[in-house]
Amino acid sequence: MDKIVSKEDYIQSLKDQKHVVYYNGELVPDVTEHPAFKPHINCAAKTYEMAQRPEFEDLATATSHLTGEKINRFTHIHQSVEDLIKKVQLLRAIAHETGSCFQRCVGWDALNATYMTTYEIDEKHGTDYHQRFVEYLKYIQASNKMLVGGMTDTKGDRALPPHQQPDPDVFTRVVERREDGIVIRGNKAHQTGAVNSHEVLIMPTQFMREEDQDFALVCAVPLNAPGVMQIFGRQTNDQRHLSSEMDIGNPQYGLVGGETLLIFEDVFVPWERVFMNGETDFTGLLVERFATLHRQNYGGCKGGVSDVVVGACAVAAEMQGSAGASHVKEKLAEMMHLTETLYSGSVSCSAMGQKTASGAYYPDPLLANCTKHNVTRHIYEIARLAHDVSGGILATMPFESDLRHPEIGKYVEKYLSGVEGVSTENRMRILRLIENMTGGTALVESMHGAGSPQTQKVMYARLAKLDMKKKLAKDLAGVSD
Repeated sequence: MDKIVSKEDYIQSLKDQKHVVYYNGELVPDVTEHPAFKPHINCAAKTYEMAQRPEFEDLATATSHLTGEKINRFTHIHQSVEDLIKKVQLLRAIAHETGSCFQRCVGWDALNATYMTTYEIDEKHGTDYHQRFVEYLKYIQASNKMLVGGMTDTKGDRALPPHQQPDPDVFTRVVERREDGIVIRGNKAHQTGAVNSHEVLIMPTQFMREEDQDFALVCAVPLNAPGVMQIFGRQTNDQRHLSSEMDIGNPQYGLVGGETLLIFEDVFVPWERVFMNGETDFTGLLVERFATLHRQNYGGCKGGVSDVVVGACAVAAEMQGSAGASHVKEKLAEMMHLTETLYSGSVSCSAMGQKTASGAYYPDPLLANCTKHNVTRHIYEIARLAHDVSGGILATMPFESDLRHPEIGKYVEKYLSGVEGVSTENRMRILRLIENMTGGTALVESMHGAGSPQTQKVMYARLAKLDMKKKLAKDLAGVSD
């Protein structure tokens, strides 16, 4: 397939890919037919579908600065503050239609971080990584393939640097350098969307010392390359995909993002797909840039998802007759306030973005970290309020099969009814949606996706200019050194 344009093209490309994926100990012959993967595929497909809809053309497409061609925005390198803001607006718009994670952000952020950083590596070291990457980027833009950004390694003993690990494969590394390329071995963990992506852009997971040169690696690998394997991770309530449509809560778009453990067993990578090879002095910068670009996103996508949660809670309150209660109105108002606070953080770090040496634009890192840190708190508060509004039935509701049962179904129908004229099934469906969006995997991803809260606090110490703030206070107070 030359170029993926439509949802149908995307699904066919995954059928043709025939990559190695295991689910619950079994090899999956066709990921597009597996019930556990279909919702994740539908979410990612939305990024292709919306780019074809006229009302989203301005957000979902862009003009390539390399070729002048119209491209899907998820393959675009940000060329202005306006591009950064459109990114956030697009994420909120897609979240409105999926209520879940659509997975292409990670690869998009990896493209932008690599574009910026290879330019500066070449400036310092006289390498040709940036031109290699530009050619690769042209290929991705022309084919519209979906990338997963491979940053997180399992890390083994975290008290030890990569080169001192008893088993060095806990970090992805170069095990052989050949005339025509390199051979890599290792892993990437928590790989959102990898099961339904086409390629992985591997990046270092942390700052590397000079002794860690084999681990200072950036390269692009097709997910069907020999030696690449994926093991799909468990998710909260994942067995519902295999047994019930209604009990899933969000049957078309499912849980969060579908994460895998991605394994590389002596995978060959040609030199034209290698964009860092031992330049440890740039590993920290690349990690910081990727993290900032990814943390920029969270007020957009989580703001959009929270809009759906607010709407679902309002519907649930109407169905059970509590919508007029002042405390319910107050809780919904607080949920809306928290949602807009998240979104405003993503907009602000985008609006304060700056041009890098490569020409690509980069969001304000301090505000991006603040945005993600707010997500780790506000999403939990939104979920708590949603549980409060919905009531205890959210956690103890019978199965869909109980509702359909020829003998006991009438009791479920009778005793779970709400306001007259509202079907019990519809009430159960909206409550299942709230349960799906405010529990388990969804909350954990909000906490740890794009870095756990401690990583944002580390960045505050680096970026918040505490010495300058101390000087401001001393000057105003008349304190001299």
